[in-house]
Amino acid sequence: MVNLQTSWEVRTLSQRASEALAGGQLGLTTGYLFAGLAGLAVFLAAMALVLVYAERKIAAHFQCRLGPMRVGWHGILQSVADSLKLLLKEDIVPTDADRFLHVLAPFMSLLAAILVLVMLPMSPALQVADVNIGVLYVTAVSGLGALGILLGGWSSNNKWSLLGAMRAGAQIISYEVSATLSLLVVVLFSGTLQLSKIVQSQADGWWIWRAPGVGLLAFAIYLIASVAEINRTPFDISEGESELTAGFHTEYSGMRFAFFFLAEFINMFVVSALAATLFLGGWMPFHIGGLATFNAAMDLIPPGAWFAAKSAFLIFVIMWFRWTFPRLRIDQLMRLEWKILLPIGFVNLFLAAMAVLFGFYFFPVQ
Repeated sequence: MVNLQTSWEVRTLSQRASEALAGGQLGLTTGYLFAGLAGLAVFLAAMALVLVYAERKIAAHFQCRLGPMRVGWHGILQSVADSLKLLLKEDIVPTDADRFLHVLAPFMSLLAAILVLVMLPMSPALQVADVNIGVLYVTAVSGLGALGILLGGWSSNNKWSLLGAMRAGAQIISYEVSATLSLLVVVLFSGTLQLSKIVQSQADGWWIWRAPGVGLLAFAIYLIASVAEINRTPFDISEGESELTAGFHTEYSGMRFAFFFLAEFINMFVVSALAATLFLGGWMPFHIGGLATFNAAMDLIPPGAWFAAKSAFLIFVIMWFRWTFPRLRIDQLMRLEWKILLPIGFVNLFLAAMAVLFGFYFFPVQ
């Protein structure tokens, strides 16, 4: 167990709203709720535009080209132009499709990302909500994304869409097991499921190295499994263009296609932010024991900047994967999960449990 007391005061937006409501300040309560919803909407839109532009530029530089250059300075407005194009495109629903489920599916995929996003502790004062079963909550609601994909493929009344959806469902459910086993390693060492307290438990060191050996291995497994969960290359078999046209969203156009597209990029941020929160200290600065001057200098950097930098680095790594590894076949993908990652994950969790039970630490844990 670790000492969770730090000098940082963590106050979520939901706590502020509850305190205002208890004090009879209905207007302030409404203001907090409106600020949370408006801020979340702005954040989603801005994050999508930034990540789409970053993906194009990073891909271009990996391939020794320039990427978008014509719309705005260095093509910085290209994502805005594409968003306007999707808004103006005709939204077509196939004649024999299940219209209700066809419309509902992209919203469910996006909803899963939003429900996780509200729990992320981006700084001591920037978190919408915080529950004492945060890790359990995250693993539970993330499954809604798979449901949205399955509904999208089935409701389209297209055999290629259905095949892509079934592939995606099998892939997401399979790799979620390994990702959850990795998260449990951090839960064992921190002694809590609450995301804000997991961040505070890393005040004396991040779990990627402070959990001896098992922390680094859990981080590697989580990163691989998360890339597979969000259908990113080299695990994007549900959208294999050479086999399935566009996979589960073949029959989608206009804004409904944009929602699926948006969900993929927001999920990329969510898994990167979760990895930063659980393994890299979240908004906690980098400290080295005994170096008081260095640690004081690190404390001058705002907590939100630490969180943003760590998340941005992991997003870059995920984008790097896309232009490094070839797409796996379905049999290779399933073999990697069930015969390699899952056994390693179970052994790693067992070793972590033994380390916690018998106190086998290279670094002090109080």
